[in-house]
Amino acid sequence: MNLNYAIFRSQPIMTINDLAGIGSHNKREKQSYKSNPDIKKELSSNNIELVPLTEKYVRGFYNKTIEYKKEFEERMKTEREDRKRTFREILDKSKNVVADELLFTATNTFFKDMTREDIKVWADTCMDFVYNDLGYTKDQVLHATVHLDEKTPHIHCVVIPIVKKLDKRSNSERYTISKKQYIKDKNHLSELQDKYHKRLISKGYDLERGIKNSDNENINLKEFKKITRKLNNELNVKNERLNKSLEVFNEKMKTSKEVLLNKEYVKIKKDTFDSMNNVIKESKKIMDMQPKLNYIYKEIDNYSYSYRSIKRQKNNLENEIEYLQYKNEKLENENRTLKNKIKAILKAIKTFFRQILLFGNDKAKEATTNEIMAQYDNKNFTRKDVVNISLDTSSEEKLFDYVGVEKEYVRMKHSELDYDSKEKDDFKLSR
Repeated sequence: MNLNYAIFRSQPIMTINDLAGIGSHNKREKQSYKSNPDIKKELSSNNIELVPLTEKYVRGFYNKTIEYKKEFEERMKTEREDRKRTFREILDKSKNVVADELLFTATNTFFKDMTREDIKVWADTCMDFVYNDLGYTKDQVLHATVHLDEKTPHIHCVVIPIVKKLDKRSNSERYTISKKQYIKDKNHLSELQDKYHKRLISKGYDLERGIKNSDNENINLKEFKKITRKLNNELNVKNERLNKSLEVFNEKMKTSKEVLLNKEYVKIKKDTFDSMNNVIKESKKIMDMQPKLNYIYKEIDNYSYSYRSIKRQKNNLENEIEYLQYKNEKLENENRTLKNKIKAILKAIKTFFRQILLFGNDKAKEATTNEIMAQYDNKNFTRKDVVNISLDTSSEEKLFDYVGVEKEYVRMKHSELDYDSKEKDDFKLSR
């Protein structure tokens, strides 16, 4: 009886940092995996590279998206300053994924008597699904590997769903990364899981389609009832057939006149004998169904336990996030207070420097002038600060020249002026 299930799942990778972490896991770059005791590092050399990647995931990603990056950076040249972003920023902050990880496996017993070569043939069938059913090209596959160093063999296939789409705003085709071009939604994923199962069946693999929606965080009550109702109906039908067969057999035994029993043989009518065989047949059907019932209920129980565990982890993470948000808010408040203090201190220093330039002796003025230049070079003072400190002092000309301000320009029409430097350092001066 077939109790092995075909499993295909999809896990979005949202940021470059996430991609790096997944790459480290998939390529077994760590010396040990204390958090995952199922990984046997001594067996990692047996893992099968379906689509090898010699470099790090992030470097491989950038190599496969080089045209996208060029197009993006060219577009940024004409973008407003406040809208300019780096390629990394646009990838991390986008609602789209940066990559998608496809997981292929089956129930552990499916692999029981398979050799490494047998598993490679199965894995190649899974990759055929990636290329022919999902529609990815080989150039879009960043890395694909079969892990044989864990309890159950499985495939990690990381793809970059990069496509060219029409941008309505510019009415031109632009590169983007969009998982929805390949897996539209949960319903589409379920359809693809059907196709994956059919592909494996067509290649002669004795596998059942996995329980629908089993890759959700929880099997919902509706789905649970649907599974159990189907099994209970099947069991009820078989019980009813068995009861009818028993009734028929009992009636035949009562009315049969040609029944002869002795130590050597039994003689009964053919239709009575047939009814007895029917009872045996129906009984056997029910007995055959019991292991499947037990297995399904065990699977549901395992899923339930697994998802409860995930839910607990999720709750723990939510609590941790809430704590981090609290800490972040606290740090922001402290930082804001610190900035205000620094601002007040700088204001006092600027006033102090101006007082020295106005009333100090020559040696103090020279030392202060040099210090103002140093603070400007270190970007602690802006051009506006230097002008306001030195205006109408003996150091005015020297400091104006140092920061590139024309004296006549500062003293022109009225007492307030706007000055726009190359560094976008706008300021107003008041006397």
